[in-house]
Amino acid sequence: MSEQGKLSRQEAGQRGGQARAEQLGHEGYVEMGRKGGQARAEQLGHEGYQEMGQKGGQARAEQLGTEGYQEMGQKGGQKRAEQLGHEGYQEMGQKGGQTRAEQPGHEGYVKMGKLGGEARKQQMSPEDYAAMGQKGGLARQQ
Repeated sequence: MSEQGKLSRQEAGQRGGQARAEQLGHEGYVEMGRKGGQARAEQLGHEGYQEMGQKGGQARAEQLGTEGYQEMGQKGGQKRAEQLGHEGYQEMGQKGGQTRAEQPGHEGYVKMGKLGGEARKQQMSPEDYAAMGQKGGLARQQ
């Protein structure tokens, strides 16, 4: 409290927020967030919501860095694998692979492979990339 016994604007806001949290509880906050997200999606439309998600993902990737982002993805993948079980995860992979195969066709796969190769090339030193290429070439000969 301030010197005069009155609450500052910040203190009043904190107290009000705490009281509201006690009223709503966890489920109430979940519902409030769902409704707010739904209203925001209607305001922005599909493209705007998609753009917002991409910007947020990009900002999060910059915060975490490459290793942190990879770790987050691995944890999410492990959690999803636990939820689905072996058979469910296998089925999901088959469906995803089938859908992906239908989308780009042969040319799309060639393009996707080139893009992936270029991205990988930027991540590696020239020597390591050359060594990887030699290993791949030897494996194809066998």
